[in-house]
Amino acid sequence: MSAKVAIICLCYNHEKYVEEAMESVLNQTYASELIVVDDASTDNSVDKIRNFIKQHPEENINSMFFDENIGNCKAFNAALMTTDADYIIDLAADDVLLPTRVSEGTKNLDVNPSVAINFTNAEYIDEYGRFIKSHYLTDQKGMAKERILEGDVFKELLQRYFICSPTMMYRASFLKRIGGYDEELAYEDFDIMLRLSRSNPFSYTDKVLVKKRVLKASMSTKQYKKGNKQLESTLKICKKAFLMIQSEGEKKALLRRIVFEAKQAFIHKRFLLFSAFINLGVKTILQK
Repeated sequence: MSAKVAIICLCYNHEKYVEEAMESVLNQTYASELIVVDDASTDNSVDKIRNFIKQHPEENINSMFFDENIGNCKAFNAALMTTDADYIIDLAADDVLLPTRVSEGTKNLDVNPSVAINFTNAEYIDEYGRFIKSHYLTDQKGMAKERILEGDVFKELLQRYFICSPTMMYRASFLKRIGGYDEELAYEDFDIMLRLSRSNPFSYTDKVLVKKRVLKASMSTKQYKKGNKQLESTLKICKKAFLMIQSEGEKKALLRRIVFEAKQAFIHKRFLLFSAFINLGVKTILQK
């Protein structure tokens, strides 16, 4: 029996791109459930979504529309609780899945029952869909030029960003077992990767299977600016990671992350957060 896959498409003011994102789900070579969630958009996203659903009455599409903005983490969890799918993809409404993303992911996860996340290579595109670069540099055959770490990735995730989060496919049972996304955080990927990789391996499929859109107004471009809550969330995640480390190598990896984030806090004049990162760093150094 084929594994069931649900793709949760989260939309907030993505009227320009949400139709393309949903279309990329319907274009998969492996049929999936599409759960599209609008988190109280103030543009024309809701109309775009409703019209798209009407135009595809035969497709397996479910929808959720929130009257108040509750944030990505809560919106995702609400959708997650509505499906009994075996595997889950979190698709931002401005990103695009290439046609074999689901089939490649299910093929990998079906034969690796201990794996929590399957991830892939990705292309970065601009607001017009034009190619910028690939996440991992590729050769003429489209294969990554570098060796991509898989298996136990916890230590590496602590110290650096190397997995393109929109490419991830989750094993739903593992994701639900840890309670889904942490709703107290402003963003989800760093935290969820750490929590899942602490107990389970990750697997890599060496193909470009997702297009990640880079926008000037995206969260990642503003994460260190004053008033943005992402850096505060990163501090919370580092504090959680402090309780998870189990070796001297992991301790050093966490310290590298803390030093990096402390520098960013200082550069962007987030001095209270800078002090908090320094205090956490000292606590980590003193841990036996």
